[in-house]
Amino acid sequence: MDLKDWSWIGDWTARRSLLTPKKEAMVDNIRKKKYTFEEVDYHANKVARMLLDSGVQKGDRVGIYSKNRFDFLDVLFACGKIGAVLTPFNVRLTRTEIEYLINKTNPSLFIYDPDLKSQFNEFRSFLEKKPIVVLGEKSFGLDPDINSLMNKKSSTAVERPSLSLDDPYLIVFTGGTTGLPKGAVLSHGLVFWNSVNTIVSWGLRPDDIQPLLFPLFHTGGINVLLIPFIHLGAKSIIMGDFNADETLKIIENEKCSIVVAVPTMFNMMSESPRFSETNFDSVRVFISGGAPCPVAIMEKYWARDKILKMGYGLTEVGPNNFYLPEDQVKYKPSSVGFPVFHCDMKIIDNYNVEVPLGEIGELLLRGPHIFSEYWDEPEETQKTIEPDGWVHTGDLAMKDDEGFYFITGRKKDMFISGGENVYPTEIEELLYKHPAILEAAVVGISNEKWGEVGKAFIVLKPSKTLTGEEILEYLNGKLARYKIPKEYEFRDELPKSAAGKILKRDLVK
Repeated sequence: MDLKDWSWIGDWTARRSLLTPKKEAMVDNIRKKKYTFEEVDYHANKVARMLLDSGVQKGDRVGIYSKNRFDFLDVLFACGKIGAVLTPFNVRLTRTEIEYLINKTNPSLFIYDPDLKSQFNEFRSFLEKKPIVVLGEKSFGLDPDINSLMNKKSSTAVERPSLSLDDPYLIVFTGGTTGLPKGAVLSHGLVFWNSVNTIVSWGLRPDDIQPLLFPLFHTGGINVLLIPFIHLGAKSIIMGDFNADETLKIIENEKCSIVVAVPTMFNMMSESPRFSETNFDSVRVFISGGAPCPVAIMEKYWARDKILKMGYGLTEVGPNNFYLPEDQVKYKPSSVGFPVFHCDMKIIDNYNVEVPLGEIGELLLRGPHIFSEYWDEPEETQKTIEPDGWVHTGDLAMKDDEGFYFITGRKKDMFISGGENVYPTEIEELLYKHPAILEAAVVGISNEKWGEVGKAFIVLKPSKTLTGEEILEYLNGKLARYKIPKEYEFRDELPKSAAGKILKRDLVK
């Protein structure tokens, strides 16, 4: 059968609404509203009609500049219905970066969050005469015609174009760790197969409930659990800006069963006075992603008799690529586990040769869930995707003799001191175990004698004191001497992305 004959492609809400129309799908924690799958599909259809009547066609980019809110989901699912390519813009980017990305992707229509109006106005003129729509509960558009379209009642179905799994659904911008962000084109096939991998490999259930903590302009917000939950018929709580106390409250009150967040969020929750009082009986598993999670943070959840383990993924592949069985977490706490069902992986050296078990190399992934290309960047695409489909992750990994995979850090974060490879993750693990340290990040800096040495950036817990000399004494004997950082800088906070990941590139500017 021709893939173009599959009418379900992209229409997530309609298909789920047919199966479980009256089941609760979403809780909007910002407006304190609840929506069934039938209601979610109704909203998505209204937005899809608005986009079509505004001239948006299959393949057109629809830009959106918004924080997490229910209206964002309307646009996400509407674009899937009509074959438009949703292009979310990171709200933490500078005006220069956003203007560069607008020029690169050329969206046919642009949608923005009214709470970000002042930021939006900084680059609004750059959109020239493109249609502009503002998100909102009642008035979806600045133009009266768009407003009436959004609010008119209609039971007619949206006319859908022919779509294949190879057609693009999203352009998600990478973090821009080297140079300007790149737009990873995510096809309907990637979104579908990531959902299948997640449901099958993670053991998701229709009665699962999650608080959505990742930004929707990142792949994590859309693909880690949101789409798999729609696929399965599970429930998501749409959270606003991250707040540790509010998240703990929602976990208890909404009886969340799966909580996925970055290490920084888990650390902030564990440091909250509410942490020890929160009822976690409903939680089956906590999963940390986005960056290696120090075991010291995991142990705080283990002490509450709950599993906190690591996952791994990236925008370009998935993003859910591994599964660590719950009964193996304390046996291999630093492992991300085994490949998900439909995913191949290998670890190579600098000569593209697979490394032996126990040795560190670059992780490569392959499967039906890889990205299509970097938008308008053929050279970068060619560097990342091998002709046979293997994707270079840029991450260093190791596979042990029992088949468990370990992510040892970013290839670019590794530094060489006196001819020896140093992996900052190993050092950070120990720093997080110190009772006075709240956050830590280690980077390599130039050194005349050794080539490079480590520098540690430290945030202390409230009312705690510590010196660089005391940290040196603490690390002495726990690490080889060449691994121990030679410099220490104490800060009130570390720079973080909108997803809560520590930005090492901003530490060495």
